[in-house]
Amino acid sequence: MKKTLIIFLAGILVLSLTATLSASEDVKKHSACKYCGMDREKFGHSRMLIEYDDGSQVGTCSLHCAAVDLALNLDKTPKLIWVGDYGTRSLVNAEKAFWIIGGGKPGVMTKRAKWAFAEKTDAEKFIKENGGTLGDFDAALKAAYEDIADDTKMIRERRRMMRQKMMEKK
Repeated sequence: MKKTLIIFLAGILVLSLTATLSASEDVKKHSACKYCGMDREKFGHSRMLIEYDDGSQVGTCSLHCAAVDLALNLDKTPKLIWVGDYGTRSLVNAEKAFWIIGGGKPGVMTKRAKWAFAEKTDAEKFIKENGGTLGDFDAALKAAYEDIADDTKMIRERRRMMRQKMMEKK
């Protein structure tokens, strides 16, 4: 009995420490971004999942929306932060990922893109093809906070224009 329990707990520990998380699992649980409503499956290459130490989770479409959640939940401690690998769309540990900040590809919910890669070689290839600078999670999160005012203004303007177009069609 004791041996079985130890093996079971070791298995849980291994699962919690894995570098990737099943794409379908988190998208089923959090299909739309909590903050903007965007489809997290469609934006699987930029989606994020934050697991807090109190057991709660939040799924977002991007680092922009994850930064909003982290700012709103200052009293909660993130246990794990996952991000979609740009190429494979699999969730990887955001703090271990190789981040590209900026470049020629338009970002999700931001003017200055922030993309994550599980493998450094993939990140370097992306930079050669699209530009940007290599950084870590802290640099990407700092860039997200620096950009949040301009990005929020951009998002509001886009939504205003979309509402206006919808009204014109009626």
